[in-house]
Amino acid sequence: QVKKAVEALLAFTRSKAKGDALLLNESENVHLLVTVWKVPRVAQVIKIPLPHGIRPETAEVCLFTKDEPNLSAEQTENLYRKLLIQNGIRSVSQIISYKTLKKEYKLFEAKRRLLNRFDLFLSDDRIRRLLPSHLGKHFYERKKAPLSVNLKARNLAKELEKHIQGTTLPVTNKGCCYTARIGHTGMKADEILDNIIAAAEVIAKKLPKNWKNVKILHLKTLKSVALPIFTANISNLDE
Repeated sequence: QVKKAVEALLAFTRSKAKGDALLLNESENVHLLVTVWKVPRVAQVIKIPLPHGIRPETAEVCLFTKDEPNLSAEQTENLYRKLLIQNGIRSVSQIISYKTLKKEYKLFEAKRRLLNRFDLFLSDDRIRRLLPSHLGKHFYERKKAPLSVNLKARNLAKELEKHIQGTTLPVTNKGCCYTARIGHTGMKADEILDNIIAAAEVIAKKLPKNWKNVKILHLKTLKSVALPIFTANISNLDE
């Protein structure tokens, strides 16, 4: 069922792109839409590691780090840049220390440029709770809130890749439909399929009230209709 939906979406995108030769090389994101029976009381963000990366090699990633004692902002950033290189991590395009963030990104315009420049933001988990007041609400509205990473992890490359090539499902307590990006139309059908299955397994365990709270799963791109890939039985609502 899922594979049929993925193949239909890819075929639809290709037929749309034929009309416009310029779009042939541009891939569209594929989203998994999760509709629940019961809206949870508390909002949360479910982190979903994926078997196949969903970001192109050219994706721009920014990392916010804590300030190291007795070091300037520049020295702190160099220290973490070296740490990433030692661990073979090349996917982070810029490191911004907390001191730099407070000083250089105070103005709304500077924050807006920062938001638009990067595809993904990561944050040292030691300063994660300090960031909302400095970044402003636009990061959160645009679903670009920084993801917490443990820079002390034994296997740092694995820790960062998990977030860079994974996805998130933001669950709110305001509505019953949530969206996770699980691929793009430049990927093979089987890769998107693997990602959907992996995402469904995580959602089954981490969603409030688990799998029995899932009412419908849809797949869609920005321009396509939503294709249902799973519909729950009404019996799931036994409570």
